[in-house]
Amino acid sequence: MQSLVFFLFRLFAALPLKVLHRIAHFWGGLAFYILREDRDRIRANLQTADLPSGDAAVKTILRETAKGGLELPVAFFRRPEEIEALFKAVHGWEHVGQALAEGRGLLFITPHLGSYDLAGRYISQRLPFPLTAMYKPPKIKAFDAVMQAGRVRGKGKTAPTNIQGVKQIIKTLRAGEAAIVLPDHVPAPEEGGDGVWAPFFGRPAYTMTLAGKLAQVKNVAAFFFCGERLPNGQGFVLHIEPLRGTLNGDKAHDARIINENTEYWIRRFPQQYLFAYNRYKQPAGAPEPPVAAE
Repeated sequence: MQSLVFFLFRLFAALPLKVLHRIAHFWGGLAFYILREDRDRIRANLQTADLPSGDAAVKTILRETAKGGLELPVAFFRRPEEIEALFKAVHGWEHVGQALAEGRGLLFITPHLGSYDLAGRYISQRLPFPLTAMYKPPKIKAFDAVMQAGRVRGKGKTAPTNIQGVKQIIKTLRAGEAAIVLPDHVPAPEEGGDGVWAPFFGRPAYTMTLAGKLAQVKNVAAFFFCGERLPNGQGFVLHIEPLRGTLNGDKAHDARIINENTEYWIRRFPQQYLFAYNRYKQPAGAPEPPVAAE
């Protein structure tokens, strides 16, 4: 099984991006008729965000999601110079350059938006030190092996999504290096994940406190970013901006700030967000959600 997964990932990694996106376009269109649960959740989440939610919009989301899935082999197994060539423009790197000049640790935050794995790989190649990403192993061990092989190469490192991993990330940031965290993962209290209910597009969503906590580590610069996917397999554009708003250490306040930043980025590239993700679920061990967002 593991050998087969590696073979398939390397096979897809060798295909031109345009071909991968054409395959994804077909798969995503087919998924609209087959994956009813995903289709309905996407529609409901689009409605919550007050975004177009008709069949055409849902199909577009499914197709973009499929593109993201087929981009994983590219991120994992293409050579650094090949990945760099896929990025046609970078906006906001001057903010990173300033933080580097000041010797600060770098926290890169991105939701499940655009090609986040490829963008993270590109960022790691431009930094003078390692970039560590929080990583929750998939349940299928064969996929875990290929994902670890793809992410832990060059300057890429991973940290588990547990207490030990959080300590590793904090140590990394204090050492003046870089880390990536995805703020829209629903934390699992039974696995040690800490969260609070905070508004997300006006609806209470159980939100991790980790992103806000890491952004306040001493001498750390926090940035949101997105690897925007260009149409017709043309490549990607990297967008980076400093975190908006002021964090103060209060979990509820900081979660709200993080969610507001996430909403801002999703509204910029709504078709490329993972709206099929069950963002509003109540994980086991979490308190009851409030009746409405505060």
